[in-house]
Amino acid sequence: MLRALSPHASPSLDEPGVNLDPGSDLSNPMLYSQMRQKLDVMNRLHSAGLQLDIDLPQIAVIGNQSAGKSSLIEAISGITLPREAGTCTRCPTECRLARKDASWQCTVSIRLTTDPAGTSLGQARTHQFGAVIFDKGEVEERIRRAQRAILNPSKPLDAFLTAPEAEAAWKPSELAFSMNCITLQISGPDVADLSFCDLPGLIASVSSNRGGNDGYIALVKNLVASYIKKPSCIILLTVACETDFENQGAHRMAKAHDPEGKRTIGVLTKPDRIPLGEESTWLPFVRNEKEPLENNWFVVKQPSTMELLSNMSWAQARKMEDEFFSLKAPWSDLEQMHKKYLGTNNLVERLSEVLSELIAERVPEIQDELERSVMHTRELISHLPAPPASDPRNEILTLLYSFIQDLSQHVKGVPDGFGAAAQPGLIQAIRPEQEKFKRAIRGTAPYFWPFDKSIPTHLIPVDYLLAGEAETFDSGGDDQQPDLQLERQKIFVDQVLRRAQSARTRELPGHYPFVVQTTFIEETIKQWEAPSEAFCKRVHGIVSQHVKELVHKHFENFGQGRLEQQMRTILQQHVNECFERAEERLKWLRRLEDVPFTLNTHYLSDYKDKYLAIYKGARERHFRRNFMNKETIALQPSTPARSVSVANTSIAPSMSSMSSFPSSPFSFSQPSNTSSLPKLVFPPSNAPIFPATAVTLQIGASATAKVLSGLAELGMHGVTEEDLPKLLPPDRMDPALVIMADVRAYFQVAYKRFTDNVPLAIDVELVRGLENGVMKILFDRLGINGPRGDAICKEFAQESRKVAERRVDLGRKLERLEAGQRELIAAFL
Repeated sequence: MLRALSPHASPSLDEPGVNLDPGSDLSNPMLYSQMRQKLDVMNRLHSAGLQLDIDLPQIAVIGNQSAGKSSLIEAISGITLPREAGTCTRCPTECRLARKDASWQCTVSIRLTTDPAGTSLGQARTHQFGAVIFDKGEVEERIRRAQRAILNPSKPLDAFLTAPEAEAAWKPSELAFSMNCITLQISGPDVADLSFCDLPGLIASVSSNRGGNDGYIALVKNLVASYIKKPSCIILLTVACETDFENQGAHRMAKAHDPEGKRTIGVLTKPDRIPLGEESTWLPFVRNEKEPLENNWFVVKQPSTMELLSNMSWAQARKMEDEFFSLKAPWSDLEQMHKKYLGTNNLVERLSEVLSELIAERVPEIQDELERSVMHTRELISHLPAPPASDPRNEILTLLYSFIQDLSQHVKGVPDGFGAAAQPGLIQAIRPEQEKFKRAIRGTAPYFWPFDKSIPTHLIPVDYLLAGEAETFDSGGDDQQPDLQLERQKIFVDQVLRRAQSARTRELPGHYPFVVQTTFIEETIKQWEAPSEAFCKRVHGIVSQHVKELVHKHFENFGQGRLEQQMRTILQQHVNECFERAEERLKWLRRLEDVPFTLNTHYLSDYKDKYLAIYKGARERHFRRNFMNKETIALQPSTPARSVSVANTSIAPSMSSMSSFPSSPFSFSQPSNTSSLPKLVFPPSNAPIFPATAVTLQIGASATAKVLSGLAELGMHGVTEEDLPKLLPPDRMDPALVIMADVRAYFQVAYKRFTDNVPLAIDVELVRGLENGVMKILFDRLGINGPRGDAICKEFAQESRKVAERRVDLGRKLERLEAGQRELIAAFL
């Protein structure tokens, strides 16, 4: 067994080459008091576990496999680490050194951060591994057993404390490497306060006798990176001089995480193994000319295996090291300014300075981080559900009542949240669906077209094309867009007239049965089924999702998930029953619309007048424009004309000019006897005609005056210009226009009624219906009031494993943080 070098063996005062400067040894209790105080504070913070939560200053020793890390650590700590062929360190080994007046002792612990499958535990678990050690010679064996326990996670930890060494030595480990950590807490009167960590050496391959695979190579890299990536980690980079520098990946990792080299200290080991003639290749590192670092490169020489077996003391080792650098070229030929980078004493002195400076810089920041972390952790704990009560039945009843009250409040309506991340309330989520339903029903309005199907669209006035059916008369701001109007199927006026004529039975001339209006209304009402059913289904989906979210909010942390699942099942069934009732109510409302009916006569009459004016006005503007543009509408050749006399011959020349338009349905004849009245010839009743006002406008103002004068001579006094159209026959499409206005007006009455009643019915049955009997439903279906009520409540009151673990983890974290705060306060008061 290799014996640890004692850092406290007193050398002879006359021994040459021995550095007796107490400030050169990290283990020297005479280290500067201020630095020792800072180191002591950091060590206590590490002992409190604060490195899990705060980036604490520490030293991480990294290097390639067999780079001499273990020997360097032994020289610093005074303990012996396990040694074997190949990789020695297969898990992180943290050393926490603490100066105490009591006798020297060492406590070995195992900190687990992953389970046997390698999954993170979330919260580190620390287990003391064996009793406290008072003999330094026992540390190596305890570390070896602790490492074996970590590498075999399926077996109990304590089994490796008592298992015979020979029995376990030949058995391969389950793992080649592990993220779990060995922690050494070393204290004594001659031990300085310091924390550092020996990490597994970087490797290029894993030997098959370890049962490893290439995944372990990445695991080791990730493990090393998890330490050195922290800004407060001092990287102690070891590079063996017996191997080409370019082949040592540890340097590349250090440079990746510390590209400027501000927190990396380089250490060249095994200088006695440099191939002959290649010594000069390493001098540029010491001079900081090659791969420069802010804290430079150091060179150390540790005793060989044979020298250690000779029970060489720590002081003898340091003397031998000084002699090597003093007598061996090229080290002895270095400039004086660079000789301070040779030897372990100089290295540890620089380490202590850098660590002390980093601690001094970080202490104020750590205080602030601790304060923020404590406040944040307390806030997280306050957001956790209350811990399980001693009375499960009362707790479950209280939970159910709280849920029912919350459900009732959401049914009544809660103000919508603010911000992009806010979730809409139940009423807010339903309202857009109501508007969508209203627009869908509004879109079923019969699209009456007050023109013959044969009239080309480009002859229709633009204002009617854009206004459609003049939706501006429809109050409420739900007008259809023009492009949507044009996509709807038109019902032409001549089609309406043909349907009306085919429906006549024994009516008097000019009368048409109401069944014509009824058929148009029925065709429209049939289109309301699909939008109303779709609306109801969408609301059902919104309500179901909202209820699920409420259930999750109230019950996710109880009964190991069973309570939430049962509540979701019961309430979903209840929502479905409410949905079925709402669907039945909608069918009933649609049946109400089977027969046209309204007592809202004023509204109906008002809209009928408006739509009739719209349709007639559109036809008038169309025919007037055609008249002015001399568009042609031919009369049937065989149709006999009828004529009336006008009592003023002076208008004949003006009116006769209209005969030049073959498209005009009007013709004028001038008798040979100029004393007789001119005749205004009208087309037959079955011919398409223009509205009378168009004729009046075409005649002109002077002709109109002559006509009025002639009528006065006939004794028709008091006739005005507005009365002249009455002399002409009415538009033969008037009956169809009246039917169209009737149907369109009734649609306005019925659709507004329907778009109010359907949302109200859904609200009553599906939304507000959620509250109806929900308490009794929950109590009965959960079985709380049954004979097993108490047992069921006890099962439901169990806190979920996730929440329980979260509570424990946060509690432990708060304890660590508060302990760290107390340590800082006590240290700097």
